[in-house]
Amino acid sequence: MVDLKGQYQKIKAEVDSGIQEVINNTAFINGPAVKEFQADLEKYLNVKHVIPCANGTDALQIAMMALGLKPGDEVITASFTYVATAEVIGLLGLTPVLVDVYPDTFDIDVEAIEKAITPKTKAIVPVHLFGQCADMERIMSLAKKHQLYVIEDVAQAIGADYTFSNGTKAKAGTIGTIGCTSFFPSKNLGCYGDGGAMYTNDDELAKKLKMISHHGQSVQYVHDVLGCNSRLDTIQAVVLKAKLKHLDEYAQARNKAAAYYDRVLGNHPKIKIPARVKHSTHVFHQYTIQLNGVDRTKLREQLAERGIPAMIYYPIPLHEQKAFKSERFKKGDFPVTEKLCATVLSLPMHTELDEDTLKYITDNLLELLN
Repeated sequence: MVDLKGQYQKIKAEVDSGIQEVINNTAFINGPAVKEFQADLEKYLNVKHVIPCANGTDALQIAMMALGLKPGDEVITASFTYVATAEVIGLLGLTPVLVDVYPDTFDIDVEAIEKAITPKTKAIVPVHLFGQCADMERIMSLAKKHQLYVIEDVAQAIGADYTFSNGTKAKAGTIGTIGCTSFFPSKNLGCYGDGGAMYTNDDELAKKLKMISHHGQSVQYVHDVLGCNSRLDTIQAVVLKAKLKHLDEYAQARNKAAAYYDRVLGNHPKIKIPARVKHSTHVFHQYTIQLNGVDRTKLREQLAERGIPAMIYYPIPLHEQKAFKSERFKKGDFPVTEKLCATVLSLPMHTELDEDTLKYITDNLLELLN
């Protein structure tokens, strides 16, 4: 699904020398590269503050802690997403309120968000799923109307550009109260281990985020709040600093692959290709199709026999997971999500896909579907 080895070969010299420098200097935690990467990412995103942390799940948890959310507060997010988005809501004793998504774009349904808002609602967590932004202008309008926080889960869409109705643009993750991302190796901007970050333009909130991620301390051994230990290590920062320079180039390569898939698969009656929204560019963390009248399990097995990986993101909706079992949700409540979980299939998508590989994937897929 992801060719990290091929990608590494193109930046090998810079990554290797940077890692060796860290080892030579033995500044493994909070070394110079962490601050350098932080500054580079702030400039790239045009955001005042980037606070690196250990992983994307920590980023979401720290964000909710910094906003002062209390047990019982309701947080709205999509049922069609990776578990981490809702997991941290439950871990903090908050109440996850799940809603459906749009059938074509996979993004959270804004009308469903509005219907789910109650006096207990304190935040919305839109997920920019598979690489393009949710409808942030409408979500921010709802948030302003109801005085809610917005925490953007941008783990799959770093680098995407959002365009407002007045023509202004902003990077994914810099529009809401806080943006949270993951640098897991398979992400568009991925390190060689775990890593994550939070973004905000709010100076005071940035201080809280940094404090919480460092054991609740702003001065060493002085702990003002309960925090956690969540740091991006220096070696990972070296890798991310090298890759950030190529992030837009990586997005272009993914879009080129997506365009090939579109062209070859777009008219097949058993395939629905991913829709694009007007308000956002797409960075194609995944290229996810919907199948119609196809035995998906058998198809995956047949593709695997021919050396073609294909993944299901995600096979079980959050509202049907045992961990989120609740009287508030039942099977049938989110028909779009449930249909997607039964029909989606993600094809290989990464920066090293060449036309021969794409032809091999699509030729075999079409042969198996006919």
